[in-house]
Amino acid sequence: MPTACPFCALPAARIVHANALAVVVRDAFPVSPGHTLVLPRRHVQSFFDLEPAEHRALFDLLGLARRTLEQDVQPAGYNIGINDGTAAGQTVAHLHVHLIPRFPGDRSDPRGGVRWVLPQRADYWSIGDGESR
Repeated sequence: MPTACPFCALPAARIVHANALAVVVRDAFPVSPGHTLVLPRRHVQSFFDLEPAEHRALFDLLGLARRTLEQDVQPAGYNIGINDGTAAGQTVAHLHVHLIPRFPGDRSDPRGGVRWVLPQRADYWSIGDGESR
């Protein structure tokens, strides 16, 4: 029996912001204070399967979620990411964009940001001439 999609059956109390095509929720297992998800209402697995209007709706809410986090937790930066496909680490087959607030000292050396998904290749600044690639 297939597992029900947790994002297709969100309780209204979890929704922080919404528009006709997308919603914002706080991550149930946050990696930092305010960790937020933006997802389409339509069940779609990949970012690349969104309709243009859904892209706009997601990005509109991403901006609204950022403004809310600026007021609520005052982060010093953000990581924005999508795990698209199982090889990229996607564990829920409903597209969701992570908006992860970052704070001074939450990692001893935050350089490289999302590059750390492949740790053996993340530290490009220590290799060779140190130029950004």
